[in-house]
Amino acid sequence: QASQPVGPSVARGAAPAMCGILALFGLPSAEGVRKEVVDAAKLLRHRGPDWSGVYCQGSTIIAHERLAIVDPDSGDQPLYNEDRSVVLGVNGEIYNHLELRERLEARAPGKHTFYTKSDCEVLLRLYLEDGVDFMAKNEVCGMFAFVIWDSRKNLFVVARDTVGIMPLYMGWGSDGAVWVASELKALHQSCKRYEAFPPGHVYDSQSNRRTHFYTPRWWDGSIVPSEEIALTALREAFEKSVISHLMSDVPYGVLLSGGLDSSLVASIMSRHCQRRVETDGRDPAYWPQLHSFSVGLKESPDLKAAREVAEYLKTVHHEYTFTPQEGLDALPDVIYHLETFDVTTIRASTPMYLMARRIRASGVKMVLSGEGADEIFGGYLYFHKAPNAEEFHAENVRKVKQLHLYDCLRANKSMMAWSVEARVPFLDRRFMEAAMSFDTRQKMCVDQGGAKRTEKWILRKAFDLPGSRAYLPENVLWRQKEQFSDGVGYTWIDTIKDHAAKVVTDQQMATAENRFPVKTPRTKEAYLFRDLFAKHFGDNTCAANTVGWQDSIACSSEVALRWDAAFQGRADASGRAVLGVHEAAYSKDYKTASQSSGAKEDGPDAAKRQRTA
Repeated sequence: QASQPVGPSVARGAAPAMCGILALFGLPSAEGVRKEVVDAAKLLRHRGPDWSGVYCQGSTIIAHERLAIVDPDSGDQPLYNEDRSVVLGVNGEIYNHLELRERLEARAPGKHTFYTKSDCEVLLRLYLEDGVDFMAKNEVCGMFAFVIWDSRKNLFVVARDTVGIMPLYMGWGSDGAVWVASELKALHQSCKRYEAFPPGHVYDSQSNRRTHFYTPRWWDGSIVPSEEIALTALREAFEKSVISHLMSDVPYGVLLSGGLDSSLVASIMSRHCQRRVETDGRDPAYWPQLHSFSVGLKESPDLKAAREVAEYLKTVHHEYTFTPQEGLDALPDVIYHLETFDVTTIRASTPMYLMARRIRASGVKMVLSGEGADEIFGGYLYFHKAPNAEEFHAENVRKVKQLHLYDCLRANKSMMAWSVEARVPFLDRRFMEAAMSFDTRQKMCVDQGGAKRTEKWILRKAFDLPGSRAYLPENVLWRQKEQFSDGVGYTWIDTIKDHAAKVVTDQQMATAENRFPVKTPRTKEAYLFRDLFAKHFGDNTCAANTVGWQDSIACSSEVALRWDAAFQGRADASGRAVLGVHEAAYSKDYKTASQSSGAKEDGPDAAKRQRTA
């Protein structure tokens, strides 16, 4: 068990607790199953190889596998109050922890002593002050999934950040115990039933209810914002977000595809990486030169673009290539770590997974990435077909609410498979309040006069400054959107499809609905991924119900397929499926099966099946 608190610390440093957590509540005897739980927690050790901590007492076990990013020599978990009657296990980081501490001190002068430098300890103190409603009473900015056990009141609390940047699952054992884990692989063998814990919710065992702890202004997609935002305000809001994500005591870098989103993140980081944000810039940074990382097939579009950006920003650039065969060889491991069979996610996750291994080998343990910008600003190519501002904004909201099933899951689990933390400043709580709440017409791919313009125009324009003030080269700033799985090289997707056509038989496809009645695969590529998933997690277990599953064109929601008749029969995740927009689009004769509608590959549509996600 972790040591008792030994004394206060008021250092400005923080100890982000990227990790894996496994917690059990309501056990007949915690000591009786300690070995089983410790063994299950080892399945999460890739998320936290630096240290392990276990609380085991009475009816509760909280196991923690730590990845140390800041203050590696302390900050071990679980965290405790003075008499160890309240215990916190957390995966994530709280970016405004100093602000929360100051506000707590102002409300309760001298009442709370902080015993670690951990940014996450503030969660424990806020609970002690405000009770089970503390998440609703305080503006907690960060990415997190956590559990709190209060032995005084015999209750526990579970919560997950609003977007679902951090993964979290809840299950139930045959003995009545409640299990909570960072990844479902820790629950699969022991729980009779389990599910993804919903983003933006808090659960407390006293009321036995899950509730939203925070409802953003933009949460209702039917209310279209109409107040314009100034370019300067948007630019400054994003800069603040990136800067807040830079706290680290270990080498860090940026994932650089050469597209707009990652390039903007890299540009801002390069301007602020010389000084430590932990001391408000008073001290020099431990690693003052920014490292950037890109991956792709040889001669892929992303590698070329990333190289250009890295040269412009003068980063220490690391360029990794992989072959299609290396990607195919990695698929079983990718699917095991990602815990999904979604086609789009696996296509994009495989190169990211391969890159993460090389990043970790370089000594870097934390990276910033550009996930979330396309959902917030309508950056996917299908947004060119949005019929009006109402539909555009509703799709923005839908896509953000689905991020935990797709891009957030990919970024977190692909990186954490090799113990690399990925931070996503576009999904910062305060930045999203600004970026999701201004006039949608400023985001649209047509101006108010009806003239066409490039996707994410408002974001590009906000950072389009002249001369020495420029953030990026003009050709990069205005480069057309490429999905990550496309940008690493079109051959990658084509190779997967060709491989699936060889290894999945027509007979398997003909009986797919009998083997997989839940979320039936309709293409051979989808069947290949589902079969690999089943080898890890079973054919039709609870695991399948946690996977996002919908028709999509170029990463759209299923609703957006109604925007254009040309979308019908072209439900493919690649941006090349958007005819008339992508510069290298598939031909007009291209067709693919509809995975959630029941359509067979190259066959007629059937009645729409009831979807389970």
